[in-house]
Amino acid sequence: MRGMGNMQGMMKQMQKMQKQMAEAQEELGEKRLEGSAGGGMVKVIVSGQKEVLEVIVDPTVVDPEDVEMLQDLIVIATNEAMAAAEELSNSTMGQFTKGLNLPGMF
Repeated sequence: MRGMGNMQGMMKQMQKMQKQMAEAQEELGEKRLEGSAGGGMVKVIVSGQKEVLEVIVDPTVVDPEDVEMLQDLIVIATNEAMAAAEELSNSTMGQFTKGLNLPGMF
């Protein structure tokens, strides 16, 4: 019978951890991270859940003769913002997998 108490305790701990993970994911969704390029001429805002929320382009950088440069700046800013979101996600969600060897998790 002693093993049953252990199992119930583990199940309670897992439920608590699931709730904490859900709360952490919700908080990530509320975070806004920014990436920029071209000295701030192009900015991309993403959520902590890696959703692009906003793209801001300074009108002075829009040159119909050089659309490629604008596209490159958008890609750079997006990648920078996504890297910041990834870092935030890893530091926030990583606390739940510390010490666990779970391939494919975070």
